[in-house]
Amino acid sequence: METFADLVRALDTNTKTNAKVAALADYFRSASDSDKVWTIAILSHRRPPRPVNTRLLRQWAAELAGIQPWLFEESYHIVGDLAETIALIVPPDPQNETPLGTLSDYLNAFADLKQQSEAQKKAYVFKHWPGMTYYQRFVFTKLFTGGFRIGISQKLMTRALSQATGIDEEILAYRLMGTWDPTSVSFKALVLEPQLEEQYSKPYPFYLAYPLEEAPEKLGPPSQWVMEHKWDGIRAQLIFRKKTLFIWSRGEELVTEQYPEFQVLADVLPEGTVLDGELLPFPGGRVGSFKDLQKRLGRKKVSRRLLDETPVILRAYDVLEWEGADLRNKPFHYRNQILNTLLEQLHDSGQRYPLDGSPALEIANWESAALERERSREKHSEGLMLKRKDAPYRVGRKKGDWWKWKVDPFTIDAVLTYAMRGHGRRTNLFTDYTFALWDENKSGERELVTFAKAYSGLTDAELRQIDAWIKKNTLERFGPVRSVTPHHVFEIAFEGIAFSKRHKSGVATRFPRILRWRKDKSPEEANSLSDLKLLIP
Repeated sequence: METFADLVRALDTNTKTNAKVAALADYFRSASDSDKVWTIAILSHRRPPRPVNTRLLRQWAAELAGIQPWLFEESYHIVGDLAETIALIVPPDPQNETPLGTLSDYLNAFADLKQQSEAQKKAYVFKHWPGMTYYQRFVFTKLFTGGFRIGISQKLMTRALSQATGIDEEILAYRLMGTWDPTSVSFKALVLEPQLEEQYSKPYPFYLAYPLEEAPEKLGPPSQWVMEHKWDGIRAQLIFRKKTLFIWSRGEELVTEQYPEFQVLADVLPEGTVLDGELLPFPGGRVGSFKDLQKRLGRKKVSRRLLDETPVILRAYDVLEWEGADLRNKPFHYRNQILNTLLEQLHDSGQRYPLDGSPALEIANWESAALERERSREKHSEGLMLKRKDAPYRVGRKKGDWWKWKVDPFTIDAVLTYAMRGHGRRTNLFTDYTFALWDENKSGERELVTFAKAYSGLTDAELRQIDAWIKKNTLERFGPVRSVTPHHVFEIAFEGIAFSKRHKSGVATRFPRILRWRKDKSPEEANSLSDLKLLIP
């Protein structure tokens, strides 16, 4: 634990990426193999088991510190992070000589502790907290809560591991994907030993579009471009090599097992095929909403019922490899012709496959492209993609050949009703807001009903203004949350909207954020819940 805590301190106190990667690489060269595996698991978001809920941890920390629970809670809301609050509040005990174990010792003990009584869990925590330094206690508690995040992406971790082992980053990215258990896999089997599939299952780096911020006319003659809809799903590559089919998400996650319906394509695709496209929900033979797709995300086992209720297709818009040949340097119109031929053959076979295309439409003029963009929501898309006909398939986000021209977001005027302190540099400010719309209750009276939370969109000066106002206009306190006088109106923007049984309002919005502060409006002039529901497609 001491070595891992030192690593966290080095990562936490360095702002330069190269320094963080160097610290990780040094750790991977010197740590024990079991600690390396657990570190990889933690940094690739495989959470260790959480043996105790945070309510008990807060109680125990207050007891060890000899303070009232309310004072601990106030401190927690100011600090903004539970593990950091506990690390600061629990006093060290120089007489406590409990030896520190390794990282894997603690994490394996957490798994065993989950089955023990509350008294045994408390005794374990009381035994270890006082004998640790600040950083050791911070890291221990972070791991204990199961929510360990230290601002290191999996990509940076893979780069550091590559420096420490001499193994190519792309090979390591494959080896670390999929399902594996840090309690049972060895470092040798996970990282060092070659895996048969890694040489032929690797995806290509994804090509990403830039948002179009100027008028499309600035792109030049429309005859040089094609447009297609920007689908709202999960970007993915479908790979068929060595008679094996793989699905990789844009997040470099191997998700083949989550989408078993695609295995039928192994019988019809030519050897050496890689398709780039969007995983989309397809209930009832039509594109569904992202809310539908969420039912399938992260599922290790997919039931027959779920497959029937929420089938998924790949809407392909590019072919990157064909019959084993890399086509990425070929112009887009050439690749698109091959893709269309494949899709026509599948359609002519008379059998339905979970694969269709995203038509690349010719642009008569930019006015017609704008009209097509306005029809996007009818087709459950987010807008248009504009692609240069002669463009190769590049790597990463490059300007010039691919542009995303998204539709304007939905907007509605809502009233601020609740606020909570932020995190990080915002822990001393109320920056996380809840908004409400007007509705009629059973008595026919107007009341405000919450419908969304948002914490981005205001300037620092506006945040300070609102924070000062909240502190003077609090009606009630509910732990970290304050209800406030309904006074301020904000225009809220969001990307999607759907009916929802989980929300009191009956509506769920996607990516809500503050567009502007409507100082020109009184709360009585805010929109109603019925106005919001009229926006649902």
